[in-house]
Amino acid sequence: MGRYVIQRLMLAGVTLVMVSVLVFSLIRVVVPFFYADAVDIVAGEYGRTDEARADALRDEYGLSGNLIGQYFKWAANVLTGDLGESLFNGRSISGEIRDRVVVSFELGLVGLVSGLLFSVPMGIAAAVCQDRWPDYILRTLAILINALPGFWLAILILTFGSLWFNWAPPLKFKYLWEDPVQHVKIMALPALLIGLTPSAGIVRIVRTQMLEVMRQDYIRTAQAKGLNGRAVIFGHAMRNSLIPVVTVVGLSLPNLIAGTAIFEAIFVLPGMGQYLVSSVGNLDYPVIMSTNLIFAVLIVTANLLVDLSYPLLDPRIRY
Repeated sequence: MGRYVIQRLMLAGVTLVMVSVLVFSLIRVVVPFFYADAVDIVAGEYGRTDEARADALRDEYGLSGNLIGQYFKWAANVLTGDLGESLFNGRSISGEIRDRVVVSFELGLVGLVSGLLFSVPMGIAAAVCQDRWPDYILRTLAILINALPGFWLAILILTFGSLWFNWAPPLKFKYLWEDPVQHVKIMALPALLIGLTPSAGIVRIVRTQMLEVMRQDYIRTAQAKGLNGRAVIFGHAMRNSLIPVVTVVGLSLPNLIAGTAIFEAIFVLPGMGQYLVSSVGNLDYPVIMSTNLIFAVLIVTANLLVDLSYPLLDPRIRY
């Protein structure tokens, strides 16, 4: 087990290095070649279109010189926790991300937990009632949820809530430690809507895995010993059927955190997704590279934790 963990940590480090090289190359080489240089955009906003001023700005922002040297300088700063400053407002990227990642992580985590509380019981009930009316209703509901985008429901709720019920969520964001009640009012609706995205797929996965596990010999043995249905389902079948669900959940959390940009825009939330989208529009190189690297760290970490959780769910699995 220890050897496996060390190997996976080394592989994770190599993966992150490759991601950093890829992100740096795309942002600092490909984008300026096909689109525009961020310094030219900044200089153009203030009328500083002369070449001398542009060169001075490149020196100021650390965008001049050899690209390989720039990469190693940026990577060394990242390892020390210094992500640099925004090219457009001069704010510390580390400080911005520290405040914003809490919002996105809370949205993704609460959304995922709410989706699990909704989808796992539905999947188990559909499997237990296979080919009966509860199964048909639950599967139809899962398909319906999968067909309704969460952001579309969010727009409908905000539109008709304001028109028909004179209701709208608070516009001024408050952190949990500033005003817990106001924070819950702001975050509850988008978090629940985000949870709809993975829940439909989890319902079908749980149902399929439960049906497969229920046909195993050890389940029939447990039933033959006289165990009641609840003990068989929750004590034996559900635990082993959750392995694919853990895989989906572990990989969904980083994607939910990274994919909250549209909900953050709809509900005016200061999260990572909105920060990345605005930086892409401004070609803010340091912000784009830093946020993408953080998303990569989240995905690699989620993969590692998912793999390590398998033996806890199924003792038959050994590394």
